[in-house]
Amino acid sequence: MSTNETISLAAPLDELLDYASQRFEVAFEPVSAGGHTLQVLQITNMIEYVERIASHAGRDGIELPFWAKIWPSSVILAHMIGTLPKTDNATLLEIGAGVGVCGLAAGAYGFESVITDINPDALIFSQINILQNGLSDRVKVQRADFSEDRLGKRFNYIIGAEVLYIEKLHRGLAKFLNAHIKHEAEAQILISRDHKRKAMRFFKLIQQDFHQASKTIGCKTTEDGDTERFLCDVIRMTPRKLAG
Repeated sequence: MSTNETISLAAPLDELLDYASQRFEVAFEPVSAGGHTLQVLQITNMIEYVERIASHAGRDGIELPFWAKIWPSSVILAHMIGTLPKTDNATLLEIGAGVGVCGLAAGAYGFESVITDINPDALIFSQINILQNGLSDRVKVQRADFSEDRLGKRFNYIIGAEVLYIEKLHRGLAKFLNAHIKHEAEAQILISRDHKRKAMRFFKLIQQDFHQASKTIGCKTTEDGDTERFLCDVIRMTPRKLAG
């Protein structure tokens, strides 16, 4: 298969891995989420890859592979999923999932989960990670643009890491959340973000529909011997209107 061809998400793991390996240098890396260790496919030559696509950029610039990075806020959110009440057949939706760390963690915790993104490569990486971690019985992947799509069902929980950085998408995201969360007292939305990204407009848009509570959590990452410290906010939202 050439790198210009697409591949079905229903393909077996070895074919999906072969396809990904033709497009990127990849390897599985362990990611801890609560008491679970997930094997997550990563681009191993990210700097080289970005430089290569930058050299071929046209007048519209380049689309950086933000979907491929495991953000500190996504790891924190993956841990937070373990605090959600677990009920029979509880469903969870991850939006803007990238490589699907949070949706995978949700599946490991036992939730029926749907991982969504709009980037085709993100969907392929997420599907590979689902199969690699043996979670295909309760985790699915689906293309969804949270600024305009509708999935036709509601979920007990919706989660998203670093989904607020594009302000023009805030109104569409607010409507999407309202259309897909169950109007039940136990339903929750968890959004995590870098503490520096305030996104005040978004929280004004949703204040009439959701109660909000925010918690700031410190974390650190170590890469190539260098340690970086971050502050991340986790915003927990519950619907104001409950089903009668």
